Amino acid sequence: MAFNGLFIHSLLGAISPTLLHGKLSKIYQPFDHDLIFVFRQQRKNYKLLLSANSQNPRFYFQTEEIPNPEKAPAFVMVLRKYLAGSILQKIEQVGLDRIVNFYFSNRNELGDEVNLMLSFELMGRHSNVLLVDQTTGKIIDLLKRINPDENRARLLLPHAKYELPPLKPGLNPLTTTADEFKQLSSSNDPTDLVQQVTGLDRDDRDELLGYLTDDYSFTSWQTFFNQLQHPKAYVLQNQRHRDRIFLYLPYHLDLTLISKADDLNVALENFYHDQATRDWVRQKSGRIRTVIKNEQKKLRKKIAKLEQQLDAAQNADSLRIKGELLNTYLRQVPAGAASVKLPNYYDNNQPLTIELDPSLRPERNAQKYFTRYQKLRDSVKHVNEQIKLAQADLAYFETIQTEIDIADPQDIDAINDELINQGYLHVQKQQHRRKKITSRILPQFKLSSGKTVLVGKNNYENDWLTFKKANKNDYWFHVKNMPGSHTILQDSEPTEADIQEAAEIAAYFSKGKHSSHVPVDYIQVKRIKKPHGSKPGFVTYRGQHSIEATPIESEVLAKKIN
Repeated sequence: MAFNGLFIHSLLGAISPTLLHGKLSKIYQPFDHDLIFVFRQQRKNYKLLLSANSQNPRFYFQTEEIPNPEKAPAFVMVLRKYLAGSILQKIEQVGLDRIVNFYFSNRNELGDEVNLMLSFELMGRHSNVLLVDQTTGKIIDLLKRINPDENRARLLLPHAKYELPPLKPGLNPLTTTADEFKQLSSSNDPTDLVQQVTGLDRDDRDELLGYLTDDYSFTSWQTFFNQLQHPKAYVLQNQRHRDRIFLYLPYHLDLTLISKADDLNVALENFYHDQATRDWVRQKSGRIRTVIKNEQKKLRKKIAKLEQQLDAAQNADSLRIKGELLNTYLRQVPAGAASVKLPNYYDNNQPLTIELDPSLRPERNAQKYFTRYQKLRDSVKHVNEQIKLAQADLAYFETIQTEIDIADPQDIDAINDELINQGYLHVQKQQHRRKKITSRILPQFKLSSGKTVLVGKNNYENDWLTFKKANKNDYWFHVKNMPGSHTILQDSEPTEADIQEAAEIAAYFSKGKHSSHVPVDYIQVKRIKKPHGSKPGFVTYRGQHSIEATPIESEVLAKKIN
């Protein structure tokens, strides 16, 4: 089940006691469609995430630290003006629909009490967050302003009268009495009755139908819905290997149980963590991805063009032969001719047609062929150098792409800085200060032996880790012939087990993280060299050993200690 009406009802029952009468102390918007509200309650802070993401609209307590943007968006500024310091008086769901209203009380500049409503609509691509003045019933501002041409059902702009979206009527199963159920069941079969229930998604309807098919009674009805009064979190996988989270353990659906948790909020954060991280990284890295895509496209075209030039240069002997034949048979070449056939003594005197410039004398045509031959022959070395440079640049952008694929949202700033310093991105106004690299911000892992492994997640971190942090006798790991992170095992005499575990970590933080057998090079740090003037993250080494590793995500992440 997703965030449907019944799911929201149960989740509100779990989080409302913590939030009610709490003071709203901070508001920020880390990403386009995600808002963080920090409530102060009983000397503790609680971060509530409201995500109006079109694919996964959701809300729950967020424990993971998400950086606060240096510049607040306009909607956040409005929220801070009206809601900062306010008290949350009530949380209310509209029926069993996917709308949650948060009611706040605050005081304006004159000291008068102001009552405000923050309405969170979890409706797929129509998801939105609206701030409404309860006194006037008008919208103060909203996260997504909608052009009237795009939504004719209601006006979603500041100062417009707030109206509920069109809601589909249905049967509220939580208020249905035994007499009402008896009357409904007498005139509807189980399938028809289930279709009338509101607040359910397709999986819930199928499960409820299973209960009623087994026993078409009010007892079965109550048994199903009573599960939602004390919800737990069950993660199950369907036949297409897609995970779903349920508040109960379904018995009538063809699903495989993956995990179970008593704390619904913790389970939700864990369940959406990877999806949220990928979405947040995608939002923050949009500009970078565009630059990478364009640069890769240009480089591939450049390499193809250079290879054509190289092929032409390697076939330059035909130009030399034509020049020699023209010089040999100079008297047989008529003046002003556009072409001439001459016997080719390099090919058993077979006739060879030679194109001519009619405006040039025969000897000048011969010289022209020799000049073209000389130019192409001399260009081979230059073209090879250009191909090598273009291929190195292409490999660099593949490395950046891999870094984005394994990045957390906070890692994107360092990648952005790197591309600015390399001249691929222009500095935007109010450019943030680059975060100082320390061991604390690097991913750290503890091996079975207790030894520590450090991982760089972008090229700046890779350089710092390898050439400043690591001891010269530590061991350095990197996947072979593909983009990946620099990985340091802080030990001078690792065991075979240490090497295998460190190699698995290096393989996980690379382009080959989803492969079964990933070759990984390892060598002592003192044998790693950085060529003068090379790009960040680029190193050379000789005398390395190699090992095959199979990165298993659960095993690698179980070793993480920060």
